[in-house]
Amino acid sequence: MTDFTDDTVAVHDETEKIVAVNINKIYKVRQKDSEKLTEFQALKNINLTVKKEEFLVIVGPSGCGKSTFLDMVAGLAHPTSGEIYMDEKLITGPALDRGIVLQGYALFPWRSIRKNVEFGLEIKKIPRKERTEISQRFIDLVNLHGFEDRYPHELSGGMKQRVAIARALAYDPEVLLMDEPFAAVDAQTRESLQEELLRIWEKTKKTIIFITHSIDEAIFLADRVVVMSADPGEIKETINIELPRPRDGIRASAEFGRLRQKIWQLLQNGHADTEELRQSDNLNDRAV
Repeated sequence: MTDFTDDTVAVHDETEKIVAVNINKIYKVRQKDSEKLTEFQALKNINLTVKKEEFLVIVGPSGCGKSTFLDMVAGLAHPTSGEIYMDEKLITGPALDRGIVLQGYALFPWRSIRKNVEFGLEIKKIPRKERTEISQRFIDLVNLHGFEDRYPHELSGGMKQRVAIARALAYDPEVLLMDEPFAAVDAQTRESLQEELLRIWEKTKKTIIFITHSIDEAIFLADRVVVMSADPGEIKETINIELPRPRDGIRASAEFGRLRQKIWQLLQNGHADTEELRQSDNLNDRAV
């Protein structure tokens, strides 16, 4: 078991990449028509270890604190109590060792695809010739060769998300944080992007933390699925996904169905509002 001191991990397992210890997040909320503040606990006692090169997926209902936790790993938010470590070092803010891919693409509309992908490289002051070589490699990796000089408004939603992934990977972060990156695209595109992401992950071996509402998406992608419940957000159970890789055709298997049912029951037993989960997975079912 890992032992912690003030800002480093004293006894460290070399397979550990991210370690979250006793994470709590409490917000002060103003009551309606009143000046009085009450406390709302978004996260409660989150203890989680993510291994190097692991693909970890967190699934849960809206309001369970999934995105809040991811923001803390990114260094964009801070827990009320508890600590998050990366490679034994306390996370205190954003850094280029963590890349982020969001649902809304967050591309710069005035920059070409190549210039969007090169953005992090510019921050790192990589020379222009090297930037061009690196950006081309990752544009090719996400199958966007020939679109280098296009602009975001000229691309489909799925292509925009590929650009966002290429940009996040180009400056070589150690950890990739993905917050429902495929939620805004249609079912067929979503399934294609899932397969593309697994192909990229198998090539790059990045540590990935992926947030989703979709049970099917979680099972298809993950080494482990963390199931969360809401009010407050807690880890209900962590499930090992021992399906073989590559996962082509795996959705039709009996084991996939068993895992899907298990996670579904965990979410229902947690009294979660599962309508959004149901709708999301119905879309995936139609895409299979």
